[in-house]
Amino acid sequence: MSKKTAIVTGSSSGFGLLCVIELALKGFTVIATMRDSNKATPLLERANENNVADLIYIQPLDVTSAEAIQHFKTILSDYPSVDVLVNNAGFAQGGFSEELSLEDYRQQFETNFFGVIAVTNAVLPFMRARNQGRIINMGSISGRFGFPGLSAYTSSKHALEGYSESLRLELKPFGIDVSIIEPGSYQTNIWSSVDQMEIDADSPYISFMESMLQEVETGKAEHGNPVEVAKLVAQIASQQKTPALRYPIGKGVKKNLLLKTILPWKTIEAVMIKKLKQ
Repeated sequence: MSKKTAIVTGSSSGFGLLCVIELALKGFTVIATMRDSNKATPLLERANENNVADLIYIQPLDVTSAEAIQHFKTILSDYPSVDVLVNNAGFAQGGFSEELSLEDYRQQFETNFFGVIAVTNAVLPFMRARNQGRIINMGSISGRFGFPGLSAYTSSKHALEGYSESLRLELKPFGIDVSIIEPGSYQTNIWSSVDQMEIDADSPYISFMESMLQEVETGKAEHGNPVEVAKLVAQIASQQKTPALRYPIGKGVKKNLLLKTILPWKTIEAVMIKKLKQ
């Protein structure tokens, strides 16, 4: 237990699972949290394959539950330090804004945004006590670039961008760094709810949805390997130099962000609408 300790939320699959492995390979003791610890088998199997199972501790944690977070906070006292927090837990709510309920939006924000704040606030006293720590928030290119049919997800990730900026400034005096990763499209299961998105046959958005889903399906061939993102997280967590605020990663991500900066919105809008009408 003398090693540095990292916490990763949403560790049962996707980026979270891979982040746990990469951090353990860097020598961290990793608290791998997930809503349902019965889903830990894939993580443990991969940990055994990489000979790092003895560095990983599975901990149930629902980031939307105040009671669960309070219990988690008491567990952290058993560790000599809390050095890194990776806020990864999240999901993507697909659907057009008019056809989503306010409850759909609230559920999206409860996990993707308010859950991040709740876990961060639980961890911060441990980091401040030692005047050091790193918080890495898993954002998305969707936090910088909107896309139709993903307004709930995009909004939650835009909110995470603003929160990360403010938090970084607030925590600098305490020696705590805050960064946000902005992945593009990767081979993870977060988009399963979008792929399975259902819409009424008489919906005014049905042709738009069909074009959008076709665009998503066509792009899957170019989705990156999510290990790239996990390795970046482990690099940020372990590097000596102060990490940057933002880390865009993935094919075409930096180019798209540059184009959004230099092109007028009406041009971007025209290109996107034309593409989705093909």
